[in-house]
Amino acid sequence: MGRAGTGGAARAAAVAGPPLLLLLLLTRSPPATAGDHRKSVVGLVSEHFSQAPQKLSSYSWYGSIRLFHFRVPPDTVLLRWLLHMSWDSGTPCTDVEITVHFRHGAPPVINPLGTSFPNNTIQQPSFQVRALLTSMLLDNTSVNVSHPAPGDWFVAAHLPPSSQKIEVQGFAPTCAYVFQPDMLVMRAMEVSILEPDVPLPQTLLSHPNYLKIFVPEYTQELLLELQGCVSSGSPGCPVRLTVGGATLPSNFQKVLTCTDPTLSCRLLLPSPPWGRWLQVTAESLAGPQVSVAFIAQAALTACRPWSMTFQRLLRNSPNQSHDTSVGQLSPGPAHQGLGRSSGVGGGTFCLLSFPVMREDIDTVSVRFQPMDGISVLVRSDAPSLLRLRLDTGMDSGGSLTITLRVNKTEVSGDTLVVACVNAASAFLSFNTSLNCTTAFFQGYPLSLRASSPVANLIIPYPETSSWYLSLQLLCPESPGVCEQAMVHVETVLYLVPCLNDCGPYGQCLLLRRYSYLYAGCSCKAGWRGWSCTDNSTAQTVAQQKVAALLLTLSNLMFLVPIMLSVQRAFLVEASVYFYTMFFSTFYHACDQPGEAVLCILSYDTLQYCDFLGSGVSTWVTILCMARLKTVLKHVLFLLGTLVIAMSLQLDRRGIWNMMGPCLFAFMIMAFMWVQRCRHRHQCYPTSWQRWAFCLLPGISMASMGVAIYTSMMTSDNYYYTHSIWHILLAGSAAFLLPPREEQTEPWACSQKFPCHYQICKNNQDELYTVT
Repeated sequence: MGRAGTGGAARAAAVAGPPLLLLLLLTRSPPATAGDHRKSVVGLVSEHFSQAPQKLSSYSWYGSIRLFHFRVPPDTVLLRWLLHMSWDSGTPCTDVEITVHFRHGAPPVINPLGTSFPNNTIQQPSFQVRALLTSMLLDNTSVNVSHPAPGDWFVAAHLPPSSQKIEVQGFAPTCAYVFQPDMLVMRAMEVSILEPDVPLPQTLLSHPNYLKIFVPEYTQELLLELQGCVSSGSPGCPVRLTVGGATLPSNFQKVLTCTDPTLSCRLLLPSPPWGRWLQVTAESLAGPQVSVAFIAQAALTACRPWSMTFQRLLRNSPNQSHDTSVGQLSPGPAHQGLGRSSGVGGGTFCLLSFPVMREDIDTVSVRFQPMDGISVLVRSDAPSLLRLRLDTGMDSGGSLTITLRVNKTEVSGDTLVVACVNAASAFLSFNTSLNCTTAFFQGYPLSLRASSPVANLIIPYPETSSWYLSLQLLCPESPGVCEQAMVHVETVLYLVPCLNDCGPYGQCLLLRRYSYLYAGCSCKAGWRGWSCTDNSTAQTVAQQKVAALLLTLSNLMFLVPIMLSVQRAFLVEASVYFYTMFFSTFYHACDQPGEAVLCILSYDTLQYCDFLGSGVSTWVTILCMARLKTVLKHVLFLLGTLVIAMSLQLDRRGIWNMMGPCLFAFMIMAFMWVQRCRHRHQCYPTSWQRWAFCLLPGISMASMGVAIYTSMMTSDNYYYTHSIWHILLAGSAAFLLPPREEQTEPWACSQKFPCHYQICKNNQDELYTVT
């Protein structure tokens, strides 16, 4: 049976398997020289695959994970993942727990936040390991899987869910956690092919023997049998067979242990995977010096399908009497039996096959429809089968949705339509079991009756394979009623990127890992979950409107600095404040996650203008306080605006886009104030009233705004804290604006309000301050 385990910093996580085989496979033999028989006995080669490292992110939605896509080659007997975790460029980091998920066939379906899934959604668990990355423990972690299934394998890694705090980029040092997986495989070069009904002698020594058998389509049963088992040094038949490949998280490998040499050792597999090679590993349970000989034999029981479209073509062909190739065909199976016996016997068909048309609509978007229409004929004597081809390698990144409908009048009484959805092979044993379990896959059951004529099933990230929908009519209480009954079941079969396009409170986004595309839902307005259907933390419509009003109407505080600027003849500053107020208002009206949304321009344009206005308004306010000459001030206004616009284009959310120009403007202001203090031999501004009632309140409001913006904003309080930031920013500008630069009437130098000191001229045309 398959084995999965971890080493290094992670705890051991394993699916039961033979430890002797694992130790033998992990011990790499030295290169064999000429005449060395170990190469022919072991027959294993190793291969190494790697992908570029990626920086991990805290989990908030599926797009936060880092996905790695590998392809395991056929005949692989051991798979080892080496997980490298480190910090980037020596930045001091705190200890963190990294979670790594594994899955075969499709990306892992994970739910670290514990949110709810939509109704009728299959919640497939993922195999995961957790590794603690600390400064004291920098070991790599390894995960071993013996007898892995070939094909696509996916590894997803992420940090723990993040706090709701909104981090300002560049304000505080950030820590980058880097993750890189390596895949090492050991492949068997000497694999014996086990043909149906052909005995294959085998001899076991200290190393296992590897076999494989091809399972054709429409195989109903596979019988593996060991005969004539002889051991040279121990009683009984110490042989163990491991059939199938290990998958994560589920594992349906079959293990057959033979002990009695007189009895034949058999393993019967119903509905084995169709159209693929099946791995078989034989290993000796005796000592290393003991040889075991046996004969392996396989028998296939074929399922004879009745093709409904083939029979319809026979009946509707206008040239049927003139076409000798068709005229000689009597109504019969579209496919002949496979293997030695039909198993059903007497020309009886085991299923009704309905060919399905696959229509590719868009990226990760496919529609399946039966060739004869949307309805499928369901009977009681044999299952009706539809095949959904999801084997292109690009179909596993969406969600498979299956909807079945039936007319209530056709399923009256105790009539029941049962259905199973399986991957790799179809479920055909409705008369004996309804658990939808095939040889190596646990299917998903559905049922239709008069009380519930509609059934739905959603499979997120279906594994790469051919999927089969099997339906049959049953009458549990009165079987005789169903003998001649027929029911038409309407089928709606889709592969969509996101279920219902993530609803009204989510956005379906296509994510890419090199050439592999997969989809995920980014939720808003407090909605969460796989398809943004979890409303446990959702905002009501009233809360959304209140949030929109707070963020937009708080910008009206800029009317105060606008009016003061106009009154004091600072027309350039007034236009900047108006620009900031206008675009901040409509940016936040467009930025709302819910229904209260108004966008007059594109979102990206409004965001850029809002950030530009915030930076330029701070820039012009500080330069205005510096009391520069008019020409020089306007030149700096223009140059600073151009520099801020350029920096925002490079990195819109960088804190230094605003802090850099503002610090430079503050240095200019401080230099000018120091020069005035030296020239006048007194502190500038000279009025204590202006310091007490204007400068200190303005500086305090600006400091509080910066503190709130950089350290207090979270996703939950964003609507309130950011509105306070708007008020404090506009209020500080109103307090810090100086009065008019020049006054010609001498009586205007007398002021009633301490904030409005004047700069007057004396007889020598020198500037001085009066209060």
